Amino acid sequence: MTSDNQITQLLKRWQDGKREALDELMPLVHDRLRRLASSQMRKESSDNTLQATALVNEAYLRLAKSEVSLNDRAHFFAMAARMMRRILVDHARSRNSARRGANAVHVTLSTQVIDDNPATSPNNQFEILALDRALDSLAEHDERKADILVLTYFGGMSCREIGVVLDIAPITVSRDLRFARAWIGHHLNGPADGSTATT
Repeated sequence: MTSDNQITQLLKRWQDGKREALDELMPLVHDRLRRLASSQMRKESSDNTLQATALVNEAYLRLAKSEVSLNDRAHFFAMAARMMRRILVDHARSRNSARRGANAVHVTLSTQVIDDNPATSPNNQFEILALDRALDSLAEHDERKADILVLTYFGGMSCREIGVVLDIAPITVSRDLRFARAWIGHHLNGPADGSTATT
């Protein structure tokens, strides 16, 4: 198994200007990126033309061009998660534009994303651009909570990993994630009891 230290050292070399370090890094993280991409593809509608391999390749290209600071493995996967969100949204916009809004790209939000309790949260399909707008709206109220949901949903990251990236305690991540799930569920489904989620 690849050690976190090996990945961190390659990230440092990459940020020191050694671009070949990214070529060494990608085979080490490709399997996890592929699993993340495959997870995203399973959540989308069956007519989506974007494949998991293409999503990983596009994320790789964007990472190669980026100038962001990546301190360790957790920060790398956090950046990859954010890039996957942008790629999926860009792809959805392109398809919607080409089809003049017909056959919009949909994404299924699992019960783990919307709610901790599967019994109270059925799987629903939402147009991915609506999800993106909901995340942007949440970010206007509380950017950290929106970021936590992105890292959970698009990155498959644990509370501990997110805590490392955002420099907060895992228990804080868990609390913020519960709020973010409720907020997004309210925004996409509408309130179940007529109330409004607030920060």
